[in-house]
Amino acid sequence: MNNNFFKDLIYKVFRSGNPPFFYIGLNTIVFLLVAITAVIFYLGGRVLSTEILIQDFVALPVALSELPARFYTVVTYMFFHAGIFHIFFNMLGLYWFGSIFMNFLKSRQFHFVYLAGGIFGGLFAVAALNVFPVFSASLSNATIIGASAAVMAIITATATLVPNYTIMLLLIGEVKIKWIAIAYFALDFITIGSGNEGGNFSHIGGAILGFVFIKSLQNGNDWSKIFERKPKMRVVKNEKPIKKESFKGVSQQEIDAILDKISTSGYDTLTATEKEKLFKASKD
Repeated sequence: MNNNFFKDLIYKVFRSGNPPFFYIGLNTIVFLLVAITAVIFYLGGRVLSTEILIQDFVALPVALSELPARFYTVVTYMFFHAGIFHIFFNMLGLYWFGSIFMNFLKSRQFHFVYLAGGIFGGLFAVAALNVFPVFSASLSNATIIGASAAVMAIITATATLVPNYTIMLLLIGEVKIKWIAIAYFALDFITIGSGNEGGNFSHIGGAILGFVFIKSLQNGNDWSKIFERKPKMRVVKNEKPIKKESFKGVSQQEIDAILDKISTSGYDTLTATEKEKLFKASKD
């Protein structure tokens, strides 16, 4: 039974083609490896400060003088977290909004928003902290870690695409996701100065990337096409017609056509009927 559980888990993370599961799994694996390593060293009577190792090698440095030597950290920083609650809430947000994102857009678009949001968010934070003089005294040892910028990009992109999509929140009831995204953004802005400025600015940067990506997509420009694979030509003979799945009366063929139209012409070009079909399919 345990063997089947792990096989199922590995399939969902690495083979299912589901980007939210992939990034949740990857972040969780990295977090567990760091935590388990620290425990092993502790039980062996040796001190291993994983926080120092992360800060020195994989966290994104704020000081501009350190960036050339640690350029790779603009990617690595988004896969490490400061604690259990840090990763828990990031992955929870990624699961909720990532699932909605995938109901309307493609896997490559998710990968682009996540990675570009994390990279842009990190660089935006570094730029902001170096521009404003109030932070100059604390730049030398400051670093940024966490997937928050990437997650915020997914949240904002989803809320920009389908702002009136509703989810159920405990003790509150149905809430449109646009209000959740706005609340996140507002909290990040008004808490600048509370001691987590790197995190605040990276979240804001990620939100900007997610918003601009969707607006560009709605205008017919899909930046994620850099990840698009050119299909290989092949000759197929005597194949039986593929039966299309249906989602509450909407065929997979119709959904694919609508998604292609969003990628080429933008969400705003959809007719009321097409938007209704897409919404019905997302509720299946």
